[in-house]
Amino acid sequence: MLVPALVGAAVALGLGVYANEHQPTGQSVLDDGLFFTATLNMKAWLATIALGFACFQILSALRMYGKIGSAASVPTWLGTAHKVSGTLAFLISLPVAYHCLWALGFQDTDTRVLIHSLAGCFFYGAFAAKIVIVETKRLPGLALPIAGGTVFTALVVVWLTSALWFFDSFGFPQF
Repeated sequence: MLVPALVGAAVALGLGVYANEHQPTGQSVLDDGLFFTATLNMKAWLATIALGFACFQILSALRMYGKIGSAASVPTWLGTAHKVSGTLAFLISLPVAYHCLWALGFQDTDTRVLIHSLAGCFFYGAFAAKIVIVETKRLPGLALPIAGGTVFTALVVVWLTSALWFFDSFGFPQF
């Protein structure tokens, strides 16, 4: 368990140090937020989509572990769908994180923003640790569910302190 923890800590710390030391540009890295009307709209919606895939991750993991329904009757496609949804959640989060790191950097202007900055770094560290755990065969059986739950919890905190705050403050924007 030490290696995944060290990998996760290195990723989280590396992102935090970069975000803190990098001079934020204050400008969007995308001219018009891809096909969205604004970069903030893009970030809020992509974070929400990533959270949706993460919710599927939790539900499919619970199904595969037999915590929902019978483990004996798990559909054969569910494992693949679980992996694909996790990959999509990660990939969809990347433009959001890239913009946060490049344009905004690590901020502590208020409690919400500080928690968001810390949780964002922690999320990618936890994700890296989870990938190491997935690829390691000799870890305790609870290592993967704990890592998955940690990644999910970190993403929820990131979403609560960003997308939900944005939707609550500004309403549900158009794409």
